[in-house]
Amino acid sequence: MSLIRGLVLRSTGSWYEVRDSRDGHIWQCRLKGKFKALGLKVTNPIAVGDYVNFEVENEGENFGIIHEIVPRENYVIRRSVHKTAHAHLIAANVDQAMLICTLVFPRTSLGFIDRFLVAIESFRIPGVLVFNKQDLLNDDMKDFQTELMELYISLGYRCLTTTALEESGLGEFNSLLKGKVSLLSGHSGVGKSTLVNAIAPGLDIKTQEVSTFANKGVHTTTFAEMFELEKDTFIIDSPGIKELGLADMEKEEISHYFPEMRDLLNQCRFNNCQHINEPGCAVKDAVSEGRIAMSRFESYLSIMAGDDNRK
Repeated sequence: MSLIRGLVLRSTGSWYEVRDSRDGHIWQCRLKGKFKALGLKVTNPIAVGDYVNFEVENEGENFGIIHEIVPRENYVIRRSVHKTAHAHLIAANVDQAMLICTLVFPRTSLGFIDRFLVAIESFRIPGVLVFNKQDLLNDDMKDFQTELMELYISLGYRCLTTTALEESGLGEFNSLLKGKVSLLSGHSGVGKSTLVNAIAPGLDIKTQEVSTFANKGVHTTTFAEMFELEKDTFIIDSPGIKELGLADMEKEEISHYFPEMRDLLNQCRFNNCQHINEPGCAVKDAVSEGRIAMSRFESYLSIMAGDDNRK
């Protein structure tokens, strides 16, 4: 039996669209029998971005059977909507995760941004923040955004500004995508689809309020999709963003995914310090002295408390 290497572009439950690595042909594939999910408690064994080995089952009908998943570089999961003990695989083999955010119309909260960054830190995936809709900001909002970008840049995150409708900042946005697999996230209405269409009009991604790409936070739609912008350049939609990442995270490890808190590891009086009300806490001292931003500390406390700061 001769197996073919392929890239999973789309999952629709039991069927997968797999791109043939030889000629780019798209096959409709299903899994061979029972499939172990590589030790993960997940509702779906294969994710968009996975490389698989498959055989052609019926060339005329364009059907194939997946036999193996190639070991992943990384993966992104979210809580399963239906099975509380399981998670749902969103994507695999991601080079970077980009959050499209807007400070107005709609406003992306700082808590939401921080939760996104904590999630991708836990997956060891580099993060990029794209602040869109610059044309809607007044001078005060622009000053606030500048301070915000300086904060996140100091923490090691790439930041850029764009105005999709005026095609401002698209060059930098495009260059950041080149040669990478990028997971794109963002609330409905932030202009994610418009941005992508501006740099890749051939894709003609729908910009209606409810669409596959600009999923309006609808939890039932969990079918991720990968789009090829050009050779070796892919973007992945990430449905179910509200639950992104914080699936199997223990409270003790949350501070590890805040880079500024991670830098203070082992400097607290107590080894198991949760940085809430313990004495001799290096993190709380850093907050008092302005070395850790209050907004970040508030996001940390909110995540620790299990609050919904994701709007």
